[in-house]
Amino acid sequence: MQVFDSPSRIIVTCYGRLSPYLQQEITALGYKIVRPFATGVELYGSVKDCIRLNLRLRCASQVLYSLREFRCNHPDELYRALLPIPWEELISPTGYFSVTSNVYHPTINNSMFANVKVKDAIVDRLRRETGKRPSTGAELKGAVIYLYWKDRSAEIFLDTSGETLAKHGYRKLPGTAPMLESLAAATILASQWDRRSPFVNPMCGAGTLAIEAALIATDRFPGLLRDNYAFMHLTGFQRSMYTRERALLDGEIKDVPGLKIIATDNAPEAIQRSKINATAAGVEPLIEFDLCDFAATELPADGNGVVFFNPEYGERMGEVAELEKTYSQLGDFMKQKCGGYKGYIFTGNLELAKKIGLKARRRIEFYNGKLDCRLLEFELYAGSRRQKTDTPE
Repeated sequence: MQVFDSPSRIIVTCYGRLSPYLQQEITALGYKIVRPFATGVELYGSVKDCIRLNLRLRCASQVLYSLREFRCNHPDELYRALLPIPWEELISPTGYFSVTSNVYHPTINNSMFANVKVKDAIVDRLRRETGKRPSTGAELKGAVIYLYWKDRSAEIFLDTSGETLAKHGYRKLPGTAPMLESLAAATILASQWDRRSPFVNPMCGAGTLAIEAALIATDRFPGLLRDNYAFMHLTGFQRSMYTRERALLDGEIKDVPGLKIIATDNAPEAIQRSKINATAAGVEPLIEFDLCDFAATELPADGNGVVFFNPEYGERMGEVAELEKTYSQLGDFMKQKCGGYKGYIFTGNLELAKKIGLKARRRIEFYNGKLDCRLLEFELYAGSRRQKTDTPE
């Protein structure tokens, strides 16, 4: 199977509500989207296209290349459908592979059972054709096969990513309840920041938002920070396929004269974590870090940029009571010090959001894990226009 040059259906998955921003990325790379859906995008291409997508997508989770669709209503049918696939042309008989799946069928009450059926079909085929069998396990360090089976329809894929793309590889010290990198990138894309004006991130925590802003502004793609993907472990992979695409990333990094990205926090350990993470991402010199309360954050005058908060949401009653004051202070800070900027607050607590005291211009839906969240956008006018326009929510 010449999968590196043979077009097939590609499914790029993402976390819920990130699909519109994943679509933007894929379209910008010149691909035609066949079908968008809630947790991903369908397009058409070869595994060489999958290599490019893996290295460049910020909002994605996995890049899946379809091998075969088939009708299936029993685990034995699954085994029989997979046995004829020439796995010896895809997986080394002396290599290693893993199986993952999403299964929604009444005959399966544990997806691990379906995974074992897939593994058995692959191993039996390889043993029959080569006299050898590969190693298998749960660790996603080699080739990865993915099964999607719902009702009577099943499809088997090469997962060309392996470990999720949603983590961008630089966060050495995550801190408390950090925002996932793919989510942070999507919220910045949703803000429509122009990538030249100031980006200010008070209460920066582990620095994820500021780091993603620096990566986006300078066209540093996630592939710069990772060197192992599942596609590298497929039979027929040539290192030059990867090094050629990887070299293009190096050549596309750009300098943005006068770029101001500012990250502040009142916790010394947060600033230290942020600097370590920013160094790992290669953008520490592009970010101005400052140890201070958010209300003392200095914004560049006439910046016409973005000020972006990701405050705590509060899980216990005492926390919520304290955070009501914080959210009110966030509103005061934006009204008094952020004229000319666009303000953004990402929160999973819509009751606390009412304490901000400003009317949101846009309320953009996201999930943080399973938590229903909003990115609230505020137009922050300078001078008298601000006073007339802002009304309590």
